Amino acid sequence: MIRPAQARDESAIRECAEQAYARYVPAIGRKPAPMLADFAAQIAAGVVYVATDDHGTFQGFVVFYPEDGHLLLENVAVLPSAAGQGVGKSLISFCEDTGRQLGMSTVQLYTNEKMTENLAIYPRLGYVNVGRRTEDGFNRVYFEKRLVASTPSTSD
Repeated sequence: MIRPAQARDESAIRECAEQAYARYVPAIGRKPAPMLADFAAQIAAGVVYVATDDHGTFQGFVVFYPEDGHLLLENVAVLPSAAGQGVGKSLISFCEDTGRQLGMSTVQLYTNEKMTENLAIYPRLGYVNVGRRTEDGFNRVYFEKRLVASTPSTSD
């Protein structure tokens, strides 16, 4: 299940980010941006959603919001204990479905160039590499996915 994050979720979200991104600290040389996010402000702004299992146990989260005519997928993280179960893919699909509902034509995201797993995963999910930039001292790779509006089926 995916639901809007609530203030009480902040510690689980922060812990998830710490666990999910800690392995990248040595490669990047410092904490990646998702470990430094102001989750309380993002939750208050209504841009964070959490995934839970059938028992309501926290599994991961996603942060996204409209920006300049597209949906920016800013962060997606899954607890290592829930990795490989489709949680991340479900969170990304939720973001894309929300984008369609909002009438957005694309979802954009970026990842650190040192996060090589992400560089392989996003193209498999239909994202296209659209550029590289250095921002805030991070070398980022930008991806974009065009959203196709779902059309209602008609029957005779």
